[in-house]
Amino acid sequence: MGDQAVPAGRQRGIKKRVTVRLQTRLPDEYTAASAAELSARVRRAKQALGDRLVILGHHYQREDVISFADARGDSFALSRYAATRGDAEFVVFCGVHFMAESADILTGDHQQVLLPDLNAGCSMADMADEDQVAQLWSELAQVTDIEAVVPITYMNSSAALKAFVGRNRGAVCTSSNARAILTWALGLPGAAAVAGGHGEKVLFFPDQHLGRNTAVQLGYGAGEMAVVDPRHPLGGLDEAAVKGSSLLLWKGHCSVHQRFSPAHVAAFRSEHPEGSVIVHPECSHEVVQLADEVGSTDYIIKAVERAPAGAVLAVGTEIHLVDRLAEAHPDKTVLSLDPLVCPCSTMSRIDLPHLAWVLDGLLEGKVRNRITVGEETAADARVALEAMLAIA
Repeated sequence: MGDQAVPAGRQRGIKKRVTVRLQTRLPDEYTAASAAELSARVRRAKQALGDRLVILGHHYQREDVISFADARGDSFALSRYAATRGDAEFVVFCGVHFMAESADILTGDHQQVLLPDLNAGCSMADMADEDQVAQLWSELAQVTDIEAVVPITYMNSSAALKAFVGRNRGAVCTSSNARAILTWALGLPGAAAVAGGHGEKVLFFPDQHLGRNTAVQLGYGAGEMAVVDPRHPLGGLDEAAVKGSSLLLWKGHCSVHQRFSPAHVAAFRSEHPEGSVIVHPECSHEVVQLADEVGSTDYIIKAVERAPAGAVLAVGTEIHLVDRLAEAHPDKTVLSLDPLVCPCSTMSRIDLPHLAWVLDGLLEGKVRNRITVGEETAADARVALEAMLAIA
């Protein structure tokens, strides 16, 4: 099974493609098995496959799965790690679809990337469709100098969008290096001397919040940014708004990080006046303004590590990571900023039954749920990724 592009009707004249991922129903021997039985299957497969296999676990992954990971980290770091494991014929990515795509782009031709559950997508990545971005780009070209617009896509996007950026003199960014990438894109003081970038405007997708929060760090005000809504011609803007904006922010967001609110911060501070709030830059600007520290997943992990014993910390990110940090630092009180918590539902689709099923397939000589990126798309996406590495 794999991805299929299915026409979904026309939206403002665009034949939008919807990616449908068809996941095979698991046999009863996996769905009815106990956690102990499934764990034994995974251990058996790992031992039998040895160095031919590497399992990658994203920070947001559930505990019973990430415990089997050979490496833990964020999406790009894991993909780069997989590329260094040339001995590994099989790369099983316990994350979501765009992460597996990035791993396929960066790993060698002899390596095969597998995603245990094809339904493990990313709602944010799905908010920016290749056809919509291309249509908006075409519309922008009619009202402004498109050569002066630099497209920047967040790592949380499809390979097709990374390729679009690569073809149009842009770059990919992560939450760790977004500031350096935007500095380059807008030609601000200190910008990296790397070809491309240095434009008058940036089209930033798919997460508006990371774009906005980074732009504010760079000194841009709300009046210099505009949100583009792909459901409307020219993103719902008029020509004057496009020309008057330095940053055009795609109307997208993370379903986990958008849940955190100023009310959560106020409630935490009321109960823990001496406590600290640490949030991810995918949170809304209102929340970021109120936080004590803001940074990527890696930054959050290090912030908790360096906090003194006895510290009370409210962390605004995915609950599996928050719980893992709390367990790793028993001398501190690590809480979720949202008491109701919110796991990444798509990431949680990667579970022990699916992991065991994929690994058993390898023992049987069957490669299940392989993720592949076409050669042309991969080449263009590599351009955007290499630009990012050169800049940051």
